[in-house]
Amino acid sequence: MLGSNLLRVPALRCIASIMKHFFFAQYRAAFLPGRIPVSKADHPLDTRIPFWPEKITIYLDFVAFWIRCLGFLLRNYGRRAQEPDLTFLESMGQLYARAGQVYSRNLSTTNRPFYLGHPRFLPIHGLDPHLMCVPSLHVMVVIRTYTFFREVLETFAGENAAPLSQELYRGAVAITEAVLYIKQHSVNCVPAAMYAMTRFEPRLFPPEEAVRFAAELFKGEKLPASADAEEIRQHIINLYRRFLAEGETAKDWTQPLLDFLRELPSKAN
Repeated sequence: MLGSNLLRVPALRCIASIMKHFFFAQYRAAFLPGRIPVSKADHPLDTRIPFWPEKITIYLDFVAFWIRCLGFLLRNYGRRAQEPDLTFLESMGQLYARAGQVYSRNLSTTNRPFYLGHPRFLPIHGLDPHLMCVPSLHVMVVIRTYTFFREVLETFAGENAAPLSQELYRGAVAITEAVLYIKQHSVNCVPAAMYAMTRFEPRLFPPEEAVRFAAELFKGEKLPASADAEEIRQHIINLYRRFLAEGETAKDWTQPLLDFLRELPSKAN
């Protein structure tokens, strides 16, 4: 990616946006508490999702997930792939800036277990102040990845794109489940991310696609219990629809999320 003259500058801009809107902003909030309110985004349904530390590998795959897609297109389609890869990189930086519009006005956190039984938890506990939960950038990123590259693959590969598109979809669902299993996010964070993505590009992630995506969560897992899983899926869908309905009359897209965060209990700084 950095070896391509066309993609090098957009890639660096993307990295800069990630550093500015996620890492720098979060560290500033952690070191200078009290300037931005912090809401506790937990929901009682979170207790029905078991803490499953082995899912950390899937959780941490979310960056490699979209980088693999960029590389796949370049390897298989050469120069044809440069333009869509460029568009995707630009949009990735925009996603972080978009989520930052919420974080800069209201931070959010969840009850996250302090677990060091797996070495991959070390960077999470050591480097992530855990103050940017609503909306979940993990979920925003994987939704953008599977919807964007699904369309590109259909253009490039036609009928042969179906297996690849399905693999992308399954990967996005698995990563979304993993953010809940390792307790980095609440069931409230997922619909917020889905809403953000519908507002970001409704053509690729319209409401019917969002509902379909939420309805797939935990379908392939034994945990949580089937009744709990159905209640969790329904909560996600209902909250997504609430945000969408409120967004129709809101002054800007962030208002439903900010109103929701201000309804939640505050975390003492």
